[in-house]
Amino acid sequence: MIKTRYQGFAENLLFALNIFIIFFLLFGGGIVIPQWLQPMGRMHPLIIHFPIVVLIMAMVLEFFRFKERFSTEKLYQDFTSYLWLTGALFAGVTAIMGLFLSKEQGYDGDTVQWHKWFGVIVVFVSTLIYWCRSTGWYNQKIARSGAVAVVLCLVIAGHYGADITHGENFILAPVWHPEKKLVPIDKALVFQDVVEPIFENKCNSCHNPDKTKGGLRLTDEKALLKGGKDGKLFVAGQPQLSLLLQRIHMPDGEKKHMPPSGKPQLTADEMNLLYLWIKENADFKRKVIDLPASDSLRVIAANYLKPVEETEEQFDFAAADDKVIKQLNNNYRVIYPWAQNSPGLGVNIYNKKTYQPKMLEDLSGIKKQVVSLDLNKMPVKDAELKTIAGFVNLRILNLNFTDVTGANFKVLSSLKYLRTLSLAGTKLDLQGIKAISELKSLTKVALWDTGLPENEIAGLQKSNPKIDFIKGFKDDGKPIKLNDPQVKNTAFVITKPVGLELVHPIKGVEIRYTTDGTDPDSVKSMLYKPGVIIAQNTNIKAKAYKPGWYGSDVLQVNFYKSTYTPDSISFIAGPNEKYSGDGAKTLIDKDLGGNNFGNGKWIGSQKDLVVYLQFKQPVDLHTVTLNCMRNMGSQIFLPIGIEVWGGADAAHLKLLSTVKPPVPEKNDPFTLKGMDCKLAASGKLSCLKIIAKPIQNLPVWDPVKKQPGWVFLDEIFLN
Repeated sequence: MIKTRYQGFAENLLFALNIFIIFFLLFGGGIVIPQWLQPMGRMHPLIIHFPIVVLIMAMVLEFFRFKERFSTEKLYQDFTSYLWLTGALFAGVTAIMGLFLSKEQGYDGDTVQWHKWFGVIVVFVSTLIYWCRSTGWYNQKIARSGAVAVVLCLVIAGHYGADITHGENFILAPVWHPEKKLVPIDKALVFQDVVEPIFENKCNSCHNPDKTKGGLRLTDEKALLKGGKDGKLFVAGQPQLSLLLQRIHMPDGEKKHMPPSGKPQLTADEMNLLYLWIKENADFKRKVIDLPASDSLRVIAANYLKPVEETEEQFDFAAADDKVIKQLNNNYRVIYPWAQNSPGLGVNIYNKKTYQPKMLEDLSGIKKQVVSLDLNKMPVKDAELKTIAGFVNLRILNLNFTDVTGANFKVLSSLKYLRTLSLAGTKLDLQGIKAISELKSLTKVALWDTGLPENEIAGLQKSNPKIDFIKGFKDDGKPIKLNDPQVKNTAFVITKPVGLELVHPIKGVEIRYTTDGTDPDSVKSMLYKPGVIIAQNTNIKAKAYKPGWYGSDVLQVNFYKSTYTPDSISFIAGPNEKYSGDGAKTLIDKDLGGNNFGNGKWIGSQKDLVVYLQFKQPVDLHTVTLNCMRNMGSQIFLPIGIEVWGGADAAHLKLLSTVKPPVPEKNDPFTLKGMDCKLAASGKLSCLKIIAKPIQNLPVWDPVKKQPGWVFLDEIFLN
């Protein structure tokens, strides 16, 4: 083949590229890529497919070049040679781009190294084949071996490249699913078995030891706590300030939305799990079963875990007669099956005022079947323990807050199956309680608030190492923080005045509250007492105080009055499709959206949101309230302007109110705020048009900048 001037230039360039690659491999540790050259490195993923295609074509032609029908075909031989030269050249350029890219922050680890070395091997082998294929010793066996070697290296380099870009085992993931055993809920840790798998499946493709995008790794506790170049990933206990939640709740189109558009997105449950985990102080060691049974984090986590493996206890007695059970059941004594298809029964006795020892004696007909007996807060005396001892198959006995002293505990020694005994809140006799040692089957005894000295409980524990004595809270004299007050109201959208119901589980606590938006203090703020009436839009902030304790965190709750509901509501200018809720009716369904704007209860838009409401019967409106969210980390601002138009019909609307909230500031906190629009006197109205305007140019201090912000509404209240 006669070489052209261009071919000679290309060969010289190929030689230079190989020398440069060798130099980079030898001395790359001390090379710093200038910023103006970094875009060239980032073009690596853009052009990498071209040399792959060209080299595969060259391999196929090379594989058959020595066949008789092709060996004398000049066009075939020349074309194959040009393909090898072109493929080797572009492979060299692509490899250099990849070497430049690997010098940027975030590309470390074994996967990157394997990808790099197999990539440069492709360059060296394809160059070697091109230079040697015209020599006399180059034969069919060498040609086919070289072609296969190039393709094999391409496949391996591509595999590691895909792992870097899309996460470990990206290529085989659709067809190879290593079986992951579900962890039983009673053995599961919240982080390790519920939260960490979310990071593994949705985040680690970009935030792993091989590819730490943004300087962030999500592969272990230490890395999570460290965060990335933008700071801490989360603030334990404060989800509204946590960068992680801000990024995952950004709209899909935003540059900083995570996971990036095109990659598997988090489900609503996964986002809620991360929110709740951070809200509950992002504990890395906590067990799932340590959470209350009704806790939202535990409820959602249970969907990802294996139920507790329970071995149903086998009983050696027959089931009781259904007619007998029916006769014994009444308003103050409930008898129920201990388990499905089990002959065992549980008994609960209620109402302290109606309790009589005869209520226990009447159970003699089913005494063999009773395996659980709950007498919590009943005035049970020591004398009744003899009757209880007759329930020979009893496993669980609850005597919390009863009048038992323990002086007659010895009679319970006949209960050879009794495992759990609860005596919390029951004032016990020290000598009598020692008879617990004779209950050989006991494994757990609750003794908190029994009046027993701690050293005596310690002595019991030492004498009975197989029993777990639960003694509750130990007062070491150091102040501890009160838990928050609780609001017992179940409805926060009201149509008529309601009483404010605040409670605290600890006796002697004072609850102070405010309604002006300020945080309550322990001296000047109003002292809560039953009888406080809420009759209009009200922001309640409450805090618990008690001498010797630290004050609680602030409980904040909003009440909204809603006098009128329109007969129809529609959008003139609607929301973003992702944040459209259940259509316009979302704004009048009286269902508040809470703190999570991605839960389907919020309406969001980056353009003017225009809502049209109609009433069949004209109404006398004075105030329109828009419940809005402010979440600066997700570019959600209060509207920069609200307009309310009203009239008798759509053709005769006039401007009734204009509201312009204060200019946003960089450190404005997360809030849910009712924006009140006072209407000018206009008589009765049949139609309303409400316009909520988002900020169109984000402030210079916002990290996104030069883009419109978001406005989010969950309800419109009419009064």
